[in-house]
Amino acid sequence: MSPGRARTCCWPRPCGGCSEAARLEAVKARIVVSAVCVFDAAGRLLTVRKRGTGMFMHPGGKPEPGETAVHAAARELQEEVGIVVDPADLQLMGVWIADAANEAATDIEATVFTAPGTWTAHPSAEIAEIRWLDLAALDRGAPLPGDLAPLLTDHVLPELAALRR
Repeated sequence: MSPGRARTCCWPRPCGGCSEAARLEAVKARIVVSAVCVFDAAGRLLTVRKRGTGMFMHPGGKPEPGETAVHAAARELQEEVGIVVDPADLQLMGVWIADAANEAATDIEATVFTAPGTWTAHPSAEIAEIRWLDLAALDRGAPLPGDLAPLLTDHVLPELAALRR
């Protein structure tokens, strides 16, 4: 059964035709977010851990009502790490669906941008910790930290690796 169809099914199905995985997929919530890949002068990728959470992810978050994905990305970047960038300068990297890092039974639909140039970050009160991820070390076989959000590990890091080849 296609994911779109699974979301319209009634549960439980009397025929038992759908798997448990399809049933769980059908009841997952989805959060729409924007995120930004930011690099420092050494080519490292900025990750942040928000207060009260355990996973590192991109700076970013949910759009305000009526706000475009790119404007949300620029606003969140400034709010979380003090980086001011013109939304017109952000470059679309991709749109992916991934498991949410900090919300159970939830997916995120993330529109991910890259910020041109190199930056320094100054975490706001919302951010508990920043960490710069050494992409060159990952290219040389360094292990991935275990506390990275699924969006990073499943989509963004593979895309960045492909772009560096």
